[in-house]
Amino acid sequence: MAQSLELLLIQFLMPDNDARRQAEDQIKRLAKDPQVVPALVQHLRTAKTPNVRQLAAVLLRKKITGHWAKLAPQVKQLVKQSLIESITMEHSPPVRRASANVVSIVAKYAVPAGEWPDLLPFLFQCSQSPQEDHREVALILFSSLTETIGSTFRPHFADLQALLLKCLQDETSNRVRVAALKAVGSFLEFTNDGAEVVKFREFIPSILNVSRQCLSAGAEDVAIIAFEIFDELIESPAPLLGDSVKSIVQFSLEVSSNQNLESNTRHQAIQIISWLAKYKANSLKKQKLVTSILQVMCPLLAESSNEDEDDDLAPDRAAAEVIDTMAMNLSKHVFPLVFEFASVSSQNANPKFREASVTALGIVSEGCAELMKDKLEPVLQIVLGALRDPEQMVRGAASFALGQFAEHLQPEIISHYASVLPCILAALEDVSDEVKEKSYYALAAFCEDMGMEILPFLDPLMGKLLAALQNSSRNLQETCMSAIGSVAAAAEQAFIPYAERVLEMMKVFMVLTNDEDLRARARATELVGIVAMSVGRARIEQILPAFVEAAISGFGLEFSELREYTHGFFSNVAEIMADGFVKYLPHVVPLAFSSCNLDDGSAVDIDESDDENINGFGEVSSDDEAHDEPRVRNISIRTGVLDEKAAATQALGLFAQHTKSSFASYLEESLKILERHSGYFHEDVRLQAIIALKHILTAAHAIFQCQNDGSVKAKEVLDMVMNIYIKAMSEDDDKEVVANACMSIADIIKDYGYMALEPYMSRLVDATLTLLREESACQQLENGSDIDDEDDTEHDEILMDAVSDLLPAFAKSMGYHFAPIFAKLFEPLMKFAKASRPPQDRTMVVACLAEVAQDMGAPIASYIDRLMPLVLKELASPSATNRRNAAFCAGELAKNGGETTLKYYNDILRGLYPLFGESEPDDAVRDNAAGAVARMIMVHPQSIPLNQVLPVFLRVLPLKEDHEESMAIYNCVSMLVLSSNPQILSHVPELVNIFAQVLVSPAETPEVKAQVGGAFSHLLSVYGQEMQPLLSNLPPAHANALAAFVPNS
Repeated sequence: MAQSLELLLIQFLMPDNDARRQAEDQIKRLAKDPQVVPALVQHLRTAKTPNVRQLAAVLLRKKITGHWAKLAPQVKQLVKQSLIESITMEHSPPVRRASANVVSIVAKYAVPAGEWPDLLPFLFQCSQSPQEDHREVALILFSSLTETIGSTFRPHFADLQALLLKCLQDETSNRVRVAALKAVGSFLEFTNDGAEVVKFREFIPSILNVSRQCLSAGAEDVAIIAFEIFDELIESPAPLLGDSVKSIVQFSLEVSSNQNLESNTRHQAIQIISWLAKYKANSLKKQKLVTSILQVMCPLLAESSNEDEDDDLAPDRAAAEVIDTMAMNLSKHVFPLVFEFASVSSQNANPKFREASVTALGIVSEGCAELMKDKLEPVLQIVLGALRDPEQMVRGAASFALGQFAEHLQPEIISHYASVLPCILAALEDVSDEVKEKSYYALAAFCEDMGMEILPFLDPLMGKLLAALQNSSRNLQETCMSAIGSVAAAAEQAFIPYAERVLEMMKVFMVLTNDEDLRARARATELVGIVAMSVGRARIEQILPAFVEAAISGFGLEFSELREYTHGFFSNVAEIMADGFVKYLPHVVPLAFSSCNLDDGSAVDIDESDDENINGFGEVSSDDEAHDEPRVRNISIRTGVLDEKAAATQALGLFAQHTKSSFASYLEESLKILERHSGYFHEDVRLQAIIALKHILTAAHAIFQCQNDGSVKAKEVLDMVMNIYIKAMSEDDDKEVVANACMSIADIIKDYGYMALEPYMSRLVDATLTLLREESACQQLENGSDIDDEDDTEHDEILMDAVSDLLPAFAKSMGYHFAPIFAKLFEPLMKFAKASRPPQDRTMVVACLAEVAQDMGAPIASYIDRLMPLVLKELASPSATNRRNAAFCAGELAKNGGETTLKYYNDILRGLYPLFGESEPDDAVRDNAAGAVARMIMVHPQSIPLNQVLPVFLRVLPLKEDHEESMAIYNCVSMLVLSSNPQILSHVPELVNIFAQVLVSPAETPEVKAQVGGAFSHLLSVYGQEMQPLLSNLPPAHANALAAFVPNS
């Protein structure tokens, strides 16, 4: 065989394709015989040309797996000996490397079986050889062997690390240093042990040196191994040392900003900064690196992309990702620098910099939202100025930024509608389609949260939108439909004059079937649902069937996005139609089930780079590929399917909520799906399952209340739902999912009362305690990210506000029985009230305490001395929300705190006094201050200097905004009037005027009006005819309202 095989190997290397094909066929036939192994080994050692020796090694690597077990021991020994000789004596580097690859395959089987005990000693000896070639090939082997027999190295790990470090610092050979760099990369990928990873930190200076040398020599493909190593180090749970972070950042910034390097190299460097911002944000802050990073990243936004460049590798796009990540994790350090860059760059003569200035502001608007809201005027000045820029790219970026602001800077951005909307309207007329499209996006985002403020703009807006819908490209039409949806949602009933025309136009889109038109069809389907919500059931019911039919027919078109939007359409229709939706259930629920049960469509990329393709050698296939273990490089998910599943899951919940007992036939299957989806791998689907479970529970109660064994079945559903929610609180790693679980539990407590929840209370309290201590799964910072200093903790609004809603829900359902549980939760809650915490944390605590005091009652007295200093301090907070909550809390503590609060009365009055004055800009704050005074008077009237307090108190009545305070306030006034308190009776003219305004106010409840009417009747009985002049001075409507309470003579 040996002789014929040699001729075939030579023939395979010929340029003649036919000859090559014949050779390949015969080699494949011969390779089925185990004797091919010694024959290939012989050619590896004795063939005259390096090409033939290399081809022999490549074939040996491919074929040896299938034959190794069948070889005689002496043949195995020959193979091992020949491979060692090839590695140490071969002059050709490609042959040495090919032989090393065979060693790693043979070692995979021979080492664990104890058949090659001298391999490791040989490699250690080789790696310390004076010959450069030996040291290099030993390191190459260490690299490849980590993949096949990595665990064998464990006992020798310390020696290996020392060896690698020494080779990284090899003073005589660049090749050895590069091989050591690659070996470090392989070892780090294999190592999961935090303690072992830590030891690699001391390698960082040497890794940086080697990488810099590679970059200087133009070997960028090798230099980027450094970034792969840093990636492993950053993601490791082991903390990185400060100096290491500094040197990694400096090197990454050098590479990022070097325009002479390949896009991929620069992208890898920028990606490292992004990972550091995500996982080691605190290190960047402590090492004062935020400024130097942004000084490189912000100008990168202005770098022109190469026409041939992959968009995903473009430096401006990668830099945007870094800035976004930094804004999310280090907002207060990022915003001042980005704002300064934007201010300066907006005046730059280079349009790319003007574009970058507004792009940067758009990027940080989510992470830096709170800080941007405080600087909205100057920020908008830059962006609205850019919207009028002569350059299209700048106008497009400004439109994008406005859309981001509309999404993330709510509700403050809406108050600027008078300056923003006219600019967006003007941009809709732009000559550039790209600017137009981004302006429609901005318009859609901006209008979504507007209410009646939109009415003055409604006609011009709809004129432009309807015209664009008829005369634009498909892309523009889609964005335009999104904008019309936002306008309809904001305008509500005022949209009725436009509804018929819009719906007529949507009919055209909802029958499109070409692939390129399906996205527009999806948008049209969504828009019909939104318009229906705006105009209401009465106007839509008759014409609805045709649209429902068109929506159902779209399911057959196999377009995930269309199915997603169709589920949203059905959800909206269910909400409008309520019981009228029941007839559609048999048609739409099976569609939701089918989407929920879809295959995820995971796509996995396999790395096949192990199979060399040198000079076409790789074309000879391996018969035993099943034995190879290619590494999974990348798992991606078809997000369309995820979005569809999430929309279908949401739809099931809404169908159940709005059709209640009529949903009975679908309850069992829906519960199975929601239980499965509550543990789904992607948080979007889990979130919708958590929300839907609450609706399904409501439907289950409606269904089972009419059945004999209904209470047992309802209890089973409640059991399932509560177990899922409590598990999510502790174990789910997504904050929004956990927040919604908490909010749903609070709602369930309100709906079903304490007795229904009693069996879960112990676990529920434990889960709440874990969240307050910030120890649940969703509060663990990713991959060992640095714990932030206490003084830099950001307010976790969605999650902690939801958690703090649980305590008042417990208190409301349990009353004073909540006291022992509150005692457990009190200290963890108060941690959020520390001065070092953000103001939003303190407002959350004060609001929570006020509601607990209100419902728990007397047991709050034992906490007064701890709480009152906090409340008094917050009365003077710069935040209106904090002042409002503190005023409410002060009143509830006074009302429920018993004698303990008396000593604080003067301090409370002193703290409340400024909130009644002209300097207080917020009506709701003033209303709550009045509520606090009313509660104080009600419980201890003798402790209030009424002669000083009442003039100030009455001056702010009637209430302007927070009518929830009405009952407390008018109860107090009535009590004083009915007891003929002399201090209140000196204010009869003011009282008559206040009472009249309350009685005509649509915002006040019948109970409040009855209370006020009773007080007025009492005044009439005391003063009789003396009241007549006061009544005659009132407007007729006011006088008539009071007249209804005049007793019949």
